[in-house]
This record gives sequence, C-alpha cells and structure tokens, in this order.
Amino acid sequence: MQIVEEPEEDRARAREAFAIEVKNLRREYVTRSFFGKASRVTEALAGVSFDVKRGELFGLIGPNGAGKTTTIKILTTVLTPTSGSAFVLGYDVKKDIYKIRKRIGIVFGGERGLYNRVTAVENMKYFSDLYGVDPATSRKRIPELIRLVGLEGRENEKVEKYSRGMKQRLHIAKALVNDPELVFLDEPTIGLDPAGARDIREMVREMEKWGKTILLTTHYMFEADELCKRIAVISKGKIVAMDSPSGLKKLVKDISVVELQTYGATQSFVDKLKSIEGVIRVVAELESERQFIKIQTPIAADVLTKVTQISDDGVKIIDKGIKEPTLEDAYLRLVEE
Repeated sequence: MQIVEEPEEDRARAREAFAIEVKNLRREYVTRSFFGKASRVTEALAGVSFDVKRGELFGLIGPNGAGKTTTIKILTTVLTPTSGSAFVLGYDVKKDIYKIRKRIGIVFGGERGLYNRVTAVENMKYFSDLYGVDPATSRKRIPELIRLVGLEGRENEKVEKYSRGMKQRLHIAKALVNDPELVFLDEPTIGLDPAGARDIREMVREMEKWGKTILLTTHYMFEADELCKRIAVISKGKIVAMDSPSGLKKLVKDISVVELQTYGATQSFVDKLKSIEGVIRVVAELESERQFIKIQTPIAADVLTKVTQISDDGVKIIDKGIKEPTLEDAYLRLVEE
C-alpha cells in the first residue's frame, strides 16, 4: 500500500488552528544498574495522541502515574519524547524549544516555582527579565497583573509571609507576565481552601475570556466538569477517552448512583455493600467524621432497599438518595476498565 503524505501547506494550516498537536507520543524511562547497563524500561507514555484548539480550555485528567506530568513536561520542552511528535503553537517541541518557551506560561500547584525570600514584585521582575519582556512593558504590566490577582497592597511583602492561596495567585500573575498565548495549569487549586479554589477558578475563566488557550490538569472532577470544553482521560500512558464533559457522562448513562452519608462506617460495611447483587462499584470516603459512600448500579431502587437492610454495629446512615452519574463516575469506569 502506498503511503500518501499530507502536503506541508496542509500541515501548516492545521497548525494555525491548533495550539497543541500530539501524535503517537511515547516516552520511556530507563533505569540503569551500577555498571551503566539498562536494567529496566518503564513506558510512561504509550502512543498518546490529542489536539487542543486555539482559545480552548482543555482538560487532561487521570490517576497518579498515568502520564499527565510526563505529557506536560514534553509540551513545555522540559523532556524530550522517545518517539512521536508534538507541536505547540505550531512549533516542534524537539527543535523549537526557545520559541515555545517565550510563548507559554506555566502554573504549578503548591509551593514550586516561586522565590520566598523576595517580594512578589521582585519575583515578577525576575521572571519578566527571564522571558525577555522589555522594561517599559514590564513596568506597566506587573502592577496590572498584581491588581488582577488581588495582591494589591501586599505586593512588597516577602513571599514567605504569603498564605498558600496568595502564593497561587502570584503563580498565575507570574505565568501571565510574558502575555503567553498558551497557559499550562498543573493542578492549580490543589491544597487550597474552598474560597481560594473558587477564586482561582474565576481567574481561569477570565483567562479564557481573553482568548488564552489553557491546558488544565486536575484531580477534582467537578472542576474539570465546570471549566473544560473538552477533556482527555489518560490511564497507563494512553488516552482512553476524549470528549466534552457531557459526552463523557453519556458513557455511564446505563447506571445510577446511590449516595449515602454515614457515621461509623468501616471497611466491613463497605464490603457488604459490594456484595449486594447489581452493585458495579463502591467508592467510599471513610476518613472524616462525615463519611460519603457512592454505589454505582443499574438497579438503584433495588440496591437502596437492600442497603437499608444491612446491619453493621455502630454504622448509622444519616442520609441517602439516588443521583444521576457525574463526570467522576465516568472517570472511574474509564480508568478502571
């Protein structure tokens, strides 16, 4: 069979439409012995393909170790792929490293990427110089960004005095200092209190309104559902599904979810729930005082009746009900199957 290659002008037009193009991306990590011989090869990415349109807010979700971080590192030119191709804003991640870095911004969740012993303004000036922003633009843009993220009045304090939420606000300001076309948000709300996380999500929406392309990774399914236009689910180094949040939820339209709020539930109680006929999956959060248990099943009414008949010493069912499946339910099915 003759292979017909796509004309270069067609590829160029496609790259004008997409901020990110990833095709059959693979990345292997080689663990070497003391004598330098390869002893073990771990495949972090096993042929990942997806694209992100310009101006799109795109989500990449998956469990720890699924390949999210490796993908982000390749797209931000920190890692080189073993094989496959990736283009960011039309530039090749293997050949055009500096062209890409000038045009992107990166927000990490947590404490990484800031200098704590200097002020917010000094952090901003440093990163502005690093990106090659001219001084006149920098002098105008830094106060605007400080005001945008709500740090006005605190910008001359050392970052070590900031709360976690304030540091995350500064992360966003820092990522925008070079006015990037594409912003990578790597778990931007991790560890924040509900109010702080809500504020960050509002800033993400503002960035989308400005026409920024955004790639978001998160472990919070409600956040991906709320923000993203499309989502790719990655598991064991492969994309297992890619669709809109509503499209992904259709994958579990054959089930309903019995939700319980309990007190005193143990693993023994959860095991009894799993043994009920018709139960597909049980997800339980037992660590806190208010315990939440979700039971996926196609026969929710029957299962709910059987749940109330289970006796287990010390367990109280405070609240119960039947809900439609969420993005989290679709995600759990995808990554487990």
